[in-house]
Amino acid sequence: MNEQANRYLAEEPVGPLMLKFSIPCIMSLLVSALYNIVDQIFIGRGVGYLGNGATNVVFPVTIVALAIALLVGDGCAAFLSICQGMGDGERAHRSVGNAVTVIVATGLVLTVLLAVFQDKLLWAFGATKNNIAYAREYFRYIVVGIPFFMFANAMNSVIRADGSPAFAMLSTLIGCAINVVLDPIAIFVLHWGMAGAALATVAGQLVSALLAACYLFRTKSFRLKRSSFRPEWGLLRRTMPLGISSFLTQISIVVIMVVMNNVLVIYGARSRYGADIPLTVVGIVMKVFQIVVSIVVGIAAGSQPIVGYNYGAGRHDRVRRIFTVMMTAEACVGLIAMICFECFPLPIIRIFGSENELYNEFAVISFRVFLCTIALCCVQKACSIFLQSLGKPMLSMSLSLLRDFILSVPLTLILPRYLGVTGALYSGPIADVVSFAAAVFCVRRVFRELRKEETGNGRTVVSGDRVRCVS
Repeated sequence: MNEQANRYLAEEPVGPLMLKFSIPCIMSLLVSALYNIVDQIFIGRGVGYLGNGATNVVFPVTIVALAIALLVGDGCAAFLSICQGMGDGERAHRSVGNAVTVIVATGLVLTVLLAVFQDKLLWAFGATKNNIAYAREYFRYIVVGIPFFMFANAMNSVIRADGSPAFAMLSTLIGCAINVVLDPIAIFVLHWGMAGAALATVAGQLVSALLAACYLFRTKSFRLKRSSFRPEWGLLRRTMPLGISSFLTQISIVVIMVVMNNVLVIYGARSRYGADIPLTVVGIVMKVFQIVVSIVVGIAAGSQPIVGYNYGAGRHDRVRRIFTVMMTAEACVGLIAMICFECFPLPIIRIFGSENELYNEFAVISFRVFLCTIALCCVQKACSIFLQSLGKPMLSMSLSLLRDFILSVPLTLILPRYLGVTGALYSGPIADVVSFAAAVFCVRRVFRELRKEETGNGRTVVSGDRVRCVS
């Protein structure tokens, strides 16, 4: 960034500065989450709950693609912010060029692999004999948009770090608007069903990707050269670990959804709800949960350039103030969400279509049990991203793994054996309580380290795959 932008990040009051960066980030992530939500709303009303169940089966594919995009994009964005704080323009443009090369290559490879292993993946993700035909139809077209989806999301992180959060938001909003307009036309007017919903989504993703590509020709803090795109493994080893927390957060969602889908099908078939009702309902609950997570991650990731710059510049006092404001906002989001889910679960589920009383009964139980500790989850996820912004990938990764994999997966497998199909829902609250306690411990330790750095009059440098302080 230019000198004026540097002073802005270092001197502007924390509250207004975080709003400027976080609101566009929240909007971008919300719109990304809404791609699947919009499909579910129109599919639920135009195809039925079996169609919604099919989108839940395909949803992990989208999350895998997003995980890889955030691994590359968030890692590059965190490294870019730290380089800006240190005034290192050379590594800044090379890191972005490498990110572009990697995300384009992985997007194409992933698309081919998904197409080859379509049926095996769908059955592994929890498809049933009732919804497999819908899942195949939706999957076939969604896969086409994977490279565009990955590129747009990876570059959005970089665009925000470059000081243009509004452009990142706009590119995503335009893509979502296209999806919202085309969905009802494809489903209700052209009667294309699941294929129509998928094609509407792909059209929006394509436009977002094109806008992100155009931005790379008008960047603020760096200029891409032909040499920027040449892969440098040493540089990638430094940037990629900074995105590992975001990657693991998304991958853990995939693992949880695959395990959860299969558990719900097995134990649901033994209950009075059957296999398809729990599969559809919990899929909707998870996607509504993703909306809240998008706000939480948006606040934390939107603040990442500010945290990274001030940490790189040695402004630990501002880092602490940013953290305080961030955690206050995250706790408020979590409390509001908890009240909504505990008090109004039925109106929320009816947005996705009205079904029978048995369906509604399981939906109410799912919202009230699975999301009852969502406020703790919000704070824990924000702490993980904050640590990532400080260039502490291993600590950030450990927090992400603890809640979303180490605790959730075993609990989802074990609890239904004793409590039946509803037992899987209790995995969320237990994981939230334990991981929240771990997050508090980790952040307290990091702030003790920051105080020692200040006392020693150290300065922050990038070394290897982490940030450290030297005299």
